[in-house]
Amino acid sequence: MALLEARDIVSGYGDAEILHGVSMDVHEDEIVCIIGPNGAGKSTFMKAVFGLIDCWEGRVEFDGEEITEYRPDEITRTGMCYVPQTDNVFPNLTVRENLEMGAYILDEVPEQQVEELFDLFPVLDERRNQRAGAMSGGQRQMLAMARALMVDPGLMLVDEPSAGLAPDLVDMVFEKIVEVNETGTAILMVEQNARQALRNSDRGYVLEMGDNRFEDSGDALLENEEVAELYLGGGGDIE
Repeated sequence: MALLEARDIVSGYGDAEILHGVSMDVHEDEIVCIIGPNGAGKSTFMKAVFGLIDCWEGRVEFDGEEITEYRPDEITRTGMCYVPQTDNVFPNLTVRENLEMGAYILDEVPEQQVEELFDLFPVLDERRNQRAGAMSGGQRQMLAMARALMVDPGLMLVDEPSAGLAPDLVDMVFEKIVEVNETGTAILMVEQNARQALRNSDRGYVLEMGDNRFEDSGDALLENEEVAELYLGGGGDIE
């Protein structure tokens, strides 16, 4: 049984239907990426799964429990977390205070988890008393992931983790995503840097115009000539 099962998801904004029946699975300990052109519905799908927008049709199950109608805070309590693309840290709070905010659903701040996250993200340990707003984009992205991990989730949803980052920081963020996965947390990420995402994923889905277009292993999608031509720009990454 998959950890996350999303079936035939129809959703959108206002009167605009963006997703026309999208289905995806994520199994325990997997890294799964969602790629596709702008406007394909990638982030919309992730928001629908996490309850940030309503699922008009379809069904979402997480760890054997149906969560289709759950609010985001209820979904967090089931063991899933979400890292948005923007506005994903509290700029006026310190690194340590941001992590504490990540534990808002718990009765108290788990100090062992704080220290384990500082071990996993040494750059945050060095800046634990620094305000998040003074950090670089890559450092803020690390902090956003670390804060989401404060509840020790089984699945982390990450929306565009490399957006706006310099190439060397992109590599660092993907390395951290792999390290997070190796601690036992499954990952579902939306990513425009399609080649990099596929290289670091067990499986991938390609969305186009709100529908599933391709599904395969990361390596197979990289080697698929049609995928490369349509979505990887032939020899280059999607931007």
